[in-house]
Amino acid sequence: MSQPVGIPQGLPMERNAGPFDPPREITGLRAARPVSPMAFPDGHQGWLVTGYDAVRTLLADTRFSSRQDLGIIHVPFETPGMPVQTEPSPQTPGLFISMDPPDHTRLRRKLTGAFTVKRMKQLEEQIIEIVEGQLAAMTELAPPVDLVKEFALPVPSLVICALLGVPYADRENFQANSTKFLEKDVKLEEKMAAYGAMTTYLAELVMGKRAEPGEDLLSDLARDEDLSIEELVGMAFLLLLAGHETTANMLSLGTFALLEHPDQLAELRADRELFPDAVEELMRYLSVVDVNYRYATEDLELGGETIPKGSTVVVSMLAADHDSGRFEDADTLDIHRKARGHLAFGHGVHQCLGQQLARIEMRAGFEGLLRRFPTLALAVPAGEVRLKTDMNIYGVHELPVTWTETAQ
Repeated sequence: MSQPVGIPQGLPMERNAGPFDPPREITGLRAARPVSPMAFPDGHQGWLVTGYDAVRTLLADTRFSSRQDLGIIHVPFETPGMPVQTEPSPQTPGLFISMDPPDHTRLRRKLTGAFTVKRMKQLEEQIIEIVEGQLAAMTELAPPVDLVKEFALPVPSLVICALLGVPYADRENFQANSTKFLEKDVKLEEKMAAYGAMTTYLAELVMGKRAEPGEDLLSDLARDEDLSIEELVGMAFLLLLAGHETTANMLSLGTFALLEHPDQLAELRADRELFPDAVEELMRYLSVVDVNYRYATEDLELGGETIPKGSTVVVSMLAADHDSGRFEDADTLDIHRKARGHLAFGHGVHQCLGQQLARIEMRAGFEGLLRRFPTLALAVPAGEVRLKTDMNIYGVHELPVTWTETAQ
């Protein structure tokens, strides 16, 4: 029997427990009722899922649909300038993250060969070269510098541009538009203008690759006559956005977390064998894609609760990954933890396609950064670091760092 708990009015978003922990209200809900009703600002009653077991079960059940064209995705927090959606969104061609099987299966299958563990391992040497190049450029700068601008954002941007065949010279354009698209506190017209600018750019790019394909992933897709230009654009948008935003935030926020845990930072510097487990633990601990949405296509049972057909379900990945029922002392960063099974990459049919690429980038990035800058430190008090509570992928806006010496 669930303990009585008040129905939350919207999703608590304020990081009042610290920059790396779920909001206290979320933690309280998880303990009291891990599948709980919640009231949306427009009056719709949906559901909030915070417990690890319930989140994992939900993500594996495709009856909890990812399709935004089936029902209304109700904005779960009061945000100035963010309109509440009152009707279904049309399905975007190629954007398979918001599709269900069999449409999702058809498009994702086009990419599985490109993201195998073997293919990603073959890219590892190139990724290390990119990391080392950015670190070498950083050593030429006089500290303090913004780690986001000089390292965390360029590394995954260079990697995904090389993989997809997107000119890196165009990065300022697509980075600015992707940032605007991911902002919460922005008018719908501005968000759609940013999306339109990105898709117009990508349409020109993929049409060029269909006419004259090269040796890159978008060219491989463009050769497939089964894919329409609209589908190619949608897939390119998703790959470009997800391919640099998530890893960039992990590199910067992960560095912030390590600098705030100096004992564990010292252990990592002393033993490079710890990096694989440390990356998994940072993924779990930070869960930068902290919220997901699903739509109940029929009456469904989850965690002892009945979710009525038509309900919008908000999934807190961060709360699930901080569930001490699954991970002992879950609010503690522990680089020795075997954090396999975390949900930072999702679960089920929508589990992150590029997770092996992200792991290689993070291992190379953290290892290179800590080796090259043995005295790396925050250049401002931790409380002054600007957190991305205003964005749909969590992280830091800037991370001012300094150092007194560099290793050769």
